Amino acid sequence: MKKTIVRALSTAALLSTVFAGTALADTYKVQKGDSLSKIAQKYHTSVKVIKSANGLKSDFISVNQMLKITVASKTTQASQPTTYTVVKGDALIKIANRFHVTVGELKLWNKLDTTIIHVGQRLTVAAPKQTATAAKPALKPTTPAAKPKTVATKPQTTTAATSVYTVKSGDYLGKIAGNHKTTVSNLKSLNKLKSDMIYVGQKIKVPAQKAPAAPAKPVTPVKPATPKPPVTTTPPKAPATPPPVVQTEVTDYIVKSGDTLGGIAGDYQLTVKELKALNKLSSDRLYVGQKLKVPATATATLTGPKTELTVDSDFAPKMIASAKKLIGIPYVWGGSTPAGFDCSGFVYYAAKQAGMDIGRYSASGFYDRTYYVNTPKAGDIVFFENTYKKGISHLGIYLGNNQFIHANDSGVMISNMQSPYYQAHFESFKRFY
Repeated sequence: MKKTIVRALSTAALLSTVFAGTALADTYKVQKGDSLSKIAQKYHTSVKVIKSANGLKSDFISVNQMLKITVASKTTQASQPTTYTVVKGDALIKIANRFHVTVGELKLWNKLDTTIIHVGQRLTVAAPKQTATAAKPALKPTTPAAKPKTVATKPQTTTAATSVYTVKSGDYLGKIAGNHKTTVSNLKSLNKLKSDMIYVGQKIKVPAQKAPAAPAKPVTPVKPATPKPPVTTTPPKAPATPPPVVQTEVTDYIVKSGDTLGGIAGDYQLTVKELKALNKLSSDRLYVGQKLKVPATATATLTGPKTELTVDSDFAPKMIASAKKLIGIPYVWGGSTPAGFDCSGFVYYAAKQAGMDIGRYSASGFYDRTYYVNTPKAGDIVFFENTYKKGISHLGIYLGNNQFIHANDSGVMISNMQSPYYQAHFESFKRFY
């Protein structure tokens, strides 16, 4: 699908209401490497507001150009809400962008083990005991590294001795920060991280402690899941002494941390489609504590950890190798051959070359034929939303190390997910059934 890259912040609408009070004006001299998006982030405003204040008809600016900046006053910012109720269509990354915090901080404040949330869930969106002082940096932020004094809860000494921690499956910055008695902000500062994205095997600096940093504490830090589903069904039936049971008889299964539809379906000898039909599910989203109907058969005894449903182990490297051979091929709307690709045609062709029998779908079509993963691996599919149209509108193949390969206006290329544009439009990582 064709994607027109327009530097627009996904949170512009929210900012216009949050900062609708009194405002202060300032001027800013454009530096080399600046963009309207970067300046807007620095002053916690939007590209639209800057363009309106300066009468700009496009996003082009030049070095030494003087811009008027209108920024909301601290009294207005202090009125930002501290809690938020999840609505249909929300994702943790979208809520984090909306309230100018990180996904890691949201997970830490709300004791979340995954990025899965559900409609009606109430989330804390500001640091506890800091809601009154959580104002954004003052005007004239000449040195981007100078951060406001917002993290006054736990004094951190970034000059103290550090040790190296290797990221494991299931880790995220909030969890690592909690295990090492520090904050997400301090971890990002120590490692010069610009986003919350980390990957398995990555080496990061952590404050040195007397206790070994590596041991993953048993289940102590993981508290019972906060969100309790509004389900009022009968308690799960005890696995009765089973004479062979008829296929139509069902029992309840309680979703646990780390579960996926693919893993549960495999344990009960179902397809994901059958499991969704049995529970009248319209999406692949699950949340801890959710009750699912599953066949009450004697074969459904779980003797080991759950595994996600995956295609054959050779598929991901084959698809990536096929995709890299296509770098440089030009963009063609609706294209799905080496003569030219759009984003969905490119993924379709690479998957077919790797041996997958798959249809030629749009970006949203591929979105419906993949399931969510919390820890992405090379070969997973990364989805973006609200690029050239509302909703799921772009996709690519994840390569690891925050890189993905895709077909955009410049043709098939490799891009970095930490760029401001892709961070603003990121939707989720998913995997083929």
